[in-house]
Amino acid sequence: MAIDDLDVLKISGTAIPIPGSDMDTDQIAPADSMTELAYSKASMLPYLFRDARKKDPNHPLNNPNYEGASIMVVGRNFGAGSSRETAPQAIMSYGISALVGESFATIFEGNCREIGMPAVTASHDIIEELMELTVREPKTIYTLDILSKTLSWSEGTYRPIELPESTKITLMHGNVLQMLKNNHPKIAPVANSLPYINGFE
Repeated sequence: MAIDDLDVLKISGTAIPIPGSDMDTDQIAPADSMTELAYSKASMLPYLFRDARKKDPNHPLNNPNYEGASIMVVGRNFGAGSSRETAPQAIMSYGISALVGESFATIFEGNCREIGMPAVTASHDIIEELMELTVREPKTIYTLDILSKTLSWSEGTYRPIELPESTKITLMHGNVLQMLKNNHPKIAPVANSLPYINGFE
């Protein structure tokens, strides 16, 4: 997957709030949907927070005011539980380009990084204010700047916005798969020289 530096290092758009702490990957993308999620990007959308959306007609994902959002604002320990890769994939399929939260489960953050969707953190107070602002003014346009570690809008700027240095490097230079593709001319001769690749004489 090619990664456009501009797209992942500076993201602009409206935001959607998903309140609550310890949101696990089964809530984000239910386990019984994994087969379909693995085969079709289009089929991910009905499963994103499926159970929560059924229980709560007022769930943010059911609210047309948040349609087209580029940034998802979440709480503490978002993406806990299993290492389900389809959870961040389902979020991205909705159109989300970045997540801003108080904290993320380590494996979930890594899975986000590998698909080029930054999951950045901010203080509890910033997240609370941001949640309130997105509820009060859902059409506010935000700009998340990875390099300056800021989240800004027309009336102010939140800082600092943090993310692991390894994530910033990946977003700047591409994920592992992209780096392998980019360096294929260097990799191929080495691979061809290895007996366990081409067989022992």
